[in-house]
Amino acid sequence: MPLLQRIRTFLASPQGRRMTDQGRRMAADPRNRQRARGLFARLRGR
Repeated sequence: MPLLQRIRTFLASPQGRRMTDQGRRMAADPRNRQRARGLFARLRGR
């Protein structure tokens, strides 16, 4: 099975939906957003 199809299947499963919801909650947290911005800034600086 192609990789993208496997990913789609996983995301449609209950566990995949839970992980997606958890990621959205984490992305909404201002502290996590600031951490991500810092990480991307360091990666771009290389």
